[in-house]
Amino acid sequence: MKVCIVGGGVMGEAILGAAVTDGVIAREAVTVVEKLPARREHLQATWGVSVTDDFAAMAGADLVLLSVKPQEVASVHGTLSPGAVLVSIMAGVTIASLQSAFGHKAVVRVMPNTPAAVQAGMSAWTATTEVTAEQRAFVARLLGVIGRELYFDDEKKLDMATAVSGSGPAYVFLFIEALVEGAVAAGLPRAAAEEMVLQTVLGSAQYALQSGKSAADLRAQVTSPAGTTAAGLHALESRAFRAAVIECVRAAHQRAIELGKA
Repeated sequence: MKVCIVGGGVMGEAILGAAVTDGVIAREAVTVVEKLPARREHLQATWGVSVTDDFAAMAGADLVLLSVKPQEVASVHGTLSPGAVLVSIMAGVTIASLQSAFGHKAVVRVMPNTPAAVQAGMSAWTATTEVTAEQRAFVARLLGVIGRELYFDDEKKLDMATAVSGSGPAYVFLFIEALVEGAVAAGLPRAAAEEMVLQTVLGSAQYALQSGKSAADLRAQVTSPAGTTAAGLHALESRAFRAAVIECVRAAHQRAIELGKA
């Protein structure tokens, strides 16, 4: 399958690198359209793919991956072959707007997240009825090399996914920041605090994935009556930690809806 990646930034390269390394795409079948000369040189030297600054490369591809910033999509002026599939990872850009902009019906919309850069991402996606079963299977394989993928029939679910997994890493990073600051305030050296916090967050997520238990059950398992964990959790709940997180997701979801209408 011939693939054209429009936009060779962080996410574009993450998908390219993982797909080529895992053999999902042959490097000789990939062309990256990138406007910055330095990025073109880097991508060609690192991954051995063809590079260009000409959108005409889109016409010869079986799959076109749009990985430019949402505000830059208007500057993309290529056309697709009739049997190709257009895959967009741009946040807030709806399928209807993509179909209108490119005059193409076979569209896949994906909401990935930044951990895709280390093959630990979470991608939510949907596809139009014009996308074939074979194309859907290929997209699932492509997203699988950068982490986990989850398909939704309803495009509206992608706005919800944007608020959770798309923006979620920022919420986790904020929690990590705060936990590190708390550790330093308690007297730990910053380097030790950062190592402990990062491994704790990583290990907790891995444990939750593998245990098969709910987060509530796992939390209760760690919490002894009148113990240190109970004291810490009480401090969080007394400051409306849970309500703040729920409101955080609600606000992000609402903003995702607004951006889709812009």
